Amino acid sequence: MKLPSIVKLGKYHRFNITPRHYDPIKEEIEERTNAIRRQLEEEGVLQPGQDFDPGYRSGHRSAIRGAFRARSRAKKSSLLDNSGILRILIFLILLGGLGGYMYLGNEVLYYILYLAIGGGMWIALKRLKTKGRRNKNE
Repeated sequence: MKLPSIVKLGKYHRFNITPRHYDPIKEEIEERTNAIRRQLEEEGVLQPGQDFDPGYRSGHRSAIRGAFRARSRAKKSSLLDNSGILRILIFLILLGGLGGYMYLGNEVLYYILYLAIGGGMWIALKRLKTKGRRNKNE
């Protein structure tokens, strides 16, 4: 039930715009398919109300759809993948920093800084080590 209003509200307007683009290739394809459809209907291969299925579509399914499904089934997201480990690590650092700040005060910030520098150095050395292995194998 609509309540009376002082303000006149605008109404929804639907526009029906017909494009003015002429595509001669599309027109020719449609003429050919209609001619083939009429010919098949005259020969009795195709019923008058039946949909026409061109030869390039018959019996084939999209390979793209199957590829996406296969990939989604193959890779299940795990809690311990790279992004999951990073989230857990950040959460633990924040939780430890909060608890350490309550227990030790400002001194815990230095401990976190030392841990961050040590972790950065460990990651850099690990990358250098794997890069050295790759160069020896090549």
